[in-house]
Amino acid sequence: MEENAGRQNLNELWQDIQSQLRGAVPNSTFKLWMEPLRAVDVREGTLYLDAPDGIRAWVERRYFPLIRQAMASSAPSLKEISFAAGEGGAEDEGGVGAGLNPNYTFERFVIGEGNRVAHAAALAVAEAPSEAYNPLFLHGPPGLGKTHLLGALANYLRANAPGLSLRYTTAECFTNEFVTALRSSGAERFKNRYRDLDVLLVDDVQFLEGKHHTEEEFFHTFNALYEGGSQLVLSADRIPSELSTLEARLRDRFEWGLTIAVKPPDLPTRTVVLQRLAQEAGIAKADPETLNELARRSDANVRRLHGDLTKVLAHTSLTDAPLTPELIAQLIPLPQGTGSYELTVVEEIQTQVAKGFGISCGDLIGPSRAMAPARARHIAISLTRELTDLSLPEIGRLFGGRDHSTVLNSLRRAKANISSDSALAERVEALRSTIHSHTGKSL
Repeated sequence: MEENAGRQNLNELWQDIQSQLRGAVPNSTFKLWMEPLRAVDVREGTLYLDAPDGIRAWVERRYFPLIRQAMASSAPSLKEISFAAGEGGAEDEGGVGAGLNPNYTFERFVIGEGNRVAHAAALAVAEAPSEAYNPLFLHGPPGLGKTHLLGALANYLRANAPGLSLRYTTAECFTNEFVTALRSSGAERFKNRYRDLDVLLVDDVQFLEGKHHTEEEFFHTFNALYEGGSQLVLSADRIPSELSTLEARLRDRFEWGLTIAVKPPDLPTRTVVLQRLAQEAGIAKADPETLNELARRSDANVRRLHGDLTKVLAHTSLTDAPLTPELIAQLIPLPQGTGSYELTVVEEIQTQVAKGFGISCGDLIGPSRAMAPARARHIAISLTRELTDLSLPEIGRLFGGRDHSTVLNSLRRAKANISSDSALAERVEALRSTIHSHTGKSL
């Protein structure tokens, strides 16, 4: 009787939370991402949710704060949400972990100049775990394919090396499981789950920042696995050294193996991605010029490509309008602040600074932190800030997908270097004059 009453209360609570979620997002979003969720338990201040594997990772990444807010409104006594199996609950199949999309494979990954090395490294690890690169650390802005590569690696090992114990998770999920384990006296069970593995893949490790107890636990987990010869694969939105609030000893360990940047897709790569997405949407022969126009306007990441294509296809379906470059231009504006003239100026700045410092443009915008490329990069970013109206995030995107804090740091370093080095100041003035003469940009 008591169990039935508890189940009824749980159902009522979840109905109330879903009602709030329905009002907070478009109906299509609710049906796709929220409606499939189920509340399975409430225990010790934690609401346990279950979700289909195909949506779980995205819900955790994108809608976790929204669900938490709705829960706080409906049940202030609840403090945590967990998608992890509760004590005594069913483990995920084979220990693979939550949110592993079966569509994430190496065959479905579109390779371009910005991700070719990352793809090759992930495949090398999949073919020889603990023998190729350990740890493997992938970094770059959201939506560039890091999660796809981790999922492809996990799916490859599950299919080709089923004897290996493997777990894929996110730093957010790791944190939630750890907190739940502490509150339910399940710390030892948690340690056994994560330290007795052959392969551990952790997405978005930047979410460990500021969570000191979780950082401590992850530090010991990392050490136990690494010293035991297990393979670790990690991803984040920044290079380890830029995870400034993460403990130094963790940042140091993240760089023990191979660190690779996943860069924004170039125009040819975006076009190929759109061709594949169009085929999956049932458009067998999409006009190449139309897809090229959409690729030109959707230059942020693969998720943006998917969203813009969905928007265009929805419009053609509802209005019976043909899919043409003109329709793309009507529905999808050019990225803000990246008109053809601004891009011309940035390209000229990058070309002239690379030439002036005796390096390649690839080294200038690449991940190298060697003195010469880094010094040139600071100057190029400073000139871009001075000679264009681009925002800090837009500048970062054009310089290898760096975030705004990295751009700010470059601006500070450039100013300090120019102030203390008269020869460098003269060099920058000469570059500024050359860029002006080539672009007509006012000084």
